[in-house]
Order: sequence, then C-alpha cells, then structure tokens
Amino acid sequence: MPQPLVSSAPVSSADLPVELLAVLNRRGISDPKLVAALLKPAAAPAAMDHFPDLGAALDRLEIACRNAELVAICGDYDADGITSTALMLGVLQRLGANPVAAIPSRQEDGYGLNVAMVERLSSQGCRLLVTVDNGISAREALERAQTLGLEVIVTDHHTIPALMPPLLALLHPATTPKGSPYRGLAGVGLAYVLSRALAQRLKRVEALQAALDLFCIGTIADMAPLVGVNRLWLQEGLKNLHRSKLPGLRALAQLAGLEDRSIDSQAVGFRLAPRLNAVGRLADPALAVELLTTSDPNRALELADQCEALNRQRKDLSDGIEAEANALVEADGPQRPPFLLLAQNHWHHGVIGIVAARLVERWGLPVAMLAGEGNGRLRASVRAPQGFAVDQALQACAHLLERFGGHPAAGGFTVMAHQVAPLQEKLSELAAQWLEGRSSALLVAPEALLPLGRIDADFLHQLQRLEPFGVGNPTPLFWARHCEVKRMRLLRGGHLCLQLLAQGSSTLTAMAWRWTGPEPSARFLDLAFRLRQDHWQGQPRLQLEVEALRPSAAQAVVLMRGKRRYQCEKQGSDLLIRNPAGEELRVPWLAHDHDVQNLHPHTLAIVQEAAQALGLVA
Repeated sequence: MPQPLVSSAPVSSADLPVELLAVLNRRGISDPKLVAALLKPAAAPAAMDHFPDLGAALDRLEIACRNAELVAICGDYDADGITSTALMLGVLQRLGANPVAAIPSRQEDGYGLNVAMVERLSSQGCRLLVTVDNGISAREALERAQTLGLEVIVTDHHTIPALMPPLLALLHPATTPKGSPYRGLAGVGLAYVLSRALAQRLKRVEALQAALDLFCIGTIADMAPLVGVNRLWLQEGLKNLHRSKLPGLRALAQLAGLEDRSIDSQAVGFRLAPRLNAVGRLADPALAVELLTTSDPNRALELADQCEALNRQRKDLSDGIEAEANALVEADGPQRPPFLLLAQNHWHHGVIGIVAARLVERWGLPVAMLAGEGNGRLRASVRAPQGFAVDQALQACAHLLERFGGHPAAGGFTVMAHQVAPLQEKLSELAAQWLEGRSSALLVAPEALLPLGRIDADFLHQLQRLEPFGVGNPTPLFWARHCEVKRMRLLRGGHLCLQLLAQGSSTLTAMAWRWTGPEPSARFLDLAFRLRQDHWQGQPRLQLEVEALRPSAAQAVVLMRGKRRYQCEKQGSDLLIRNPAGEELRVPWLAHDHDVQNLHPHTLAIVQEAAQALGLVA
C-alpha cells in the first residue's frame, strides 16, 4: 500500500500557514476561538431540544420496533435519498421492525411520495410510512394516506409549503431554533438524527453500525452546507469510511479506485456519489439500496458492477446532451437571455440535472433543462449560481407550473408545453433583476496568494486540517503569479495539462478540466487553482486543479477603490502600496507581528485588502 504524502501528527491551530490564515480571515474567521471551533467543532446538542416533533416520531417508531411492524421507508432516487433509505432500513431492521423500501421511479413516477405508492403500501398492510429526503410537498399523497388510516413521519429538507399537509410528525431543519447546528442537514442527516435518537432511546446504539458511513456519502452528495453537526459528523465519519463494514460501500470504493486508502470529501463527491446517483438516474434505485444494505460480499460486487456500468452510460448521455445544449446557447449569440431555459423532447430525465450544473459553471447564469414527459408535459431540472434562489423563483412561477420543488441552489418542475414561453419570460425577468449591478463576466476571486515554491506535503497536511470541504466551507481557491510553463498538452476529453516549474528543477502538474478556452501561448502564467492530492499509478502526488489562467501580469496587485487605482506588492517583509499620485506607503509586515491600527480607517482598509490579495494575514 502506498504511503500517504502527509503525516497525521496533531498540530495546534497557531501553526497554520500564513496563506491559510489569510483564507480564514477573508471568510470572517479571524478570532482564534473561531479558528479552534472550525478545527474541532463542538459536540452535538440534544436533538430533542431542537426538533419539536422528534418525541412523537420516536414514540411511534418504538411501538413499530417492539411489535415487529411493517414500516415503509419512502425515499428519493438520488444519492441523498438512497443513502437515507438504506440508513433507515438498516437501523430499523436491527431494532426489530420490519422495514421495506419504497422509492419511486424517476422515469415513471417522478419525484417524491405519490398516491399510487400510498395505495399500494396500504394494500400490503402497511400502517406507518417514514419519508426520507421528500414528502413535505406531497400533499395529495399525504391526504390519501390520512383517509386510508396510514400514519406518516416526514423527514425532509426541501421548502416547507405555506399550507402544512397532514402528517404525524415532521423532522425538518427549518423547524429547529435559529442558529441551530442542525439547520444544514440534508435528508440523510435527518434520517441519522431520527435513527440515532431511536437507538439511544431503546439503548441499542450498536444498531447504528455503518449509519455514519451512509451519512457521509449522502451529505456530501447532496452538497449540504458543511457546518454545524454536518461538519462534526463528517469529521468523525470520513476518517473511518475506507474501513466501512458495509460490503456494498467497500465494493463501490474498489471499483472507484479508492480501495485501501483514506476517502475524503472530494473522493466521495467525485468518485462514490456519482455511481449511486447513476442508478437512480437511469435504472431502479432499489439496486443501489440493496447494494448498501446487503451483507453478502459477492452480491455486493455484483451490484457494484451494475452501478459501474450505469455510471459509464450516464457519462456518455451527459456528454452528448451537454454538447447539444451548448450549441443551443451559442446559437443565440452574445445576446443570450439572463435565464437559460433549454428544451428537447429526447433528452433523458436522469441526466439533465448534471448538464444544467455544467452549463451554470460555463455560462454563469441560472439554467433549466427540460425533457419531454408525454401528454404535452415537460419535466425540468434547474440549477443556478450562488445568490439566485431557485426555490423562490419557482414559487414566483407557481401559476405556470404543474408541479415544482427544490431549495435555493437546485430544483425541478413539470410544465405544460404551452406554458414554456411565458415561463421563460418570467424566469428571465427574475434573473435580470438578480443580475442588475453584477458584472456579466464570469469572475474568479482567489482567496490568497500561494507561490508554487510553498506547495509541499506539509502544506497539504495543514490544508487538510480545514476539511471537510464543500458548501459552506469550500476548498480554498489560491492563485500564483509568474508560473513558468515547462510543458503543455491537451488530453483526450478536452482537458489541459500543464507542467509547471516549482522549486529548482522540480515540477508540479496543473490540470484544467474540461478546458474550453484557447490553448495559452505565454511562457509565464498567473493561475487560480485548488490544491489536491491525486493518485497516479498507485502513488500519491500533489496536483493543482486550475480554475482560471491568464498571461502573467506585473508583479504588483492592482486594487480599485471607486475610480482610484492602487498598486500593491510585497517587498521582503514589507507591504508596499502606491496610490494614483505615485505616493508610497511601506508597512512592515510579519505574520502575527504588525501594527497598523494607527492608520486612517480608509488607509487601513486598503492595507488590509492588499494584505489579503497578497496572501498575508490582515
């Protein structure tokens, strides 16, 4: 087994490199107590004090466990819903209940609990339903359950409707107190809270075996904010994920090339989660639920092989639809609408969400991808850049939609074909309002300067102390100036590979994935990048993932304050700032040892901004 690049020796927060302290400072985390809380989150408070309906849910589930009652776990077909379903199935089974999975087909049923599912489960003798990662907007299905005498516990994190549907109990992040560490939970997080509380009540904590593994997969896959208990439980769970007791997860990791080595949030998000999502997108999600609940290693490998085949199919479909979608956008020329609404009857429902996310990344605009559903209807997946609230936009268009749901970053809807034109008009109006005052350019804003000579295994180790990375705690975006390109080549798939001179004769590999720009011709480049640990032929190595590049600019950083232009640079241990009149201010600047408080507030603000831009602690 290859040795990792970094050691696991504990280091105090005061030892964080200046570049990482600059990143945290830029994110508003400058107080040492806040830094310490980031590195080691506080213990989770009692869930009973944060979820008003948790007691009622536990009372009913305890009865079900003691009486070996049939309980339907009604999940969703994405990775969050699949892991939530598998988690609840495993825990309830160990606690004595008789749980069964009930997940709708993406192609035939669409999202969430529906009337047909409720009627089928009722006819099978089921009297208790637990929804995971869905249910709050399924009014018709919940009303039908009520008339049939079925009790329903809803665990969901999607937007709560103005009129609450009938249900026995609701676990939802929005019902917790303001500032609660439970506020950012995804569907699998709520399933974990419920299962954990039930196992503790029944004094059977061993029933939670592997539940934390599934929590990690679903939370990262659903891009839940990695703050509060999400951060706490991910820190606990990720360090042991590669030793999971679930045969299905081990088989999946093996096929993803992650066998016998630590699994971080990036590996979950880019290697494991897509393989689970591919099942729900293209096939019966029951396959993935069985994979995550089977105790038979041979069956696990067989199911993992099926997941792998579906994932390859998903990639091919996504690439083809993406090419079509970009051609449609480019056909509009530079005067494209502020909201990209694209429709083709033949597009596959299972992958349009992936393609929508790629288009957001490329064009910087909200995107809806619509595929034909039959009977004059189209079904859509919506994705948007940060700041544009998808759920609010869809709510504003409710009168035009047959069905809709989602959260700020993503959503979906069903619409009649004759309503598509007015829908695009309304969504473009909302997007135009959002874009007012924003630059139309795709801006890349690095958080700290990181010279290539500073990048080594020790720096990576310090960076890893800030993990897990994701929504709410993104992987830091660094930049480096005047990087000498030793070799450059375009790889199959449109990826740009750069070999950069780092220190002496050593080089660093930089990858610009899915590169769409021209091949750079300059010998020296400025790069915006994220630092990763990659594995090549079984060996770990450092790699830069390029977000943007440009021909190398001057050594000075230019700051604009209104119409005034300031040039800033680091000279030795000093910070040098030159104003438009050519006057210079030189500030001695050593990490943790500088005094700028006697400066005028306006000058101080420029100094602090310059220090951040140059990778210093402000």
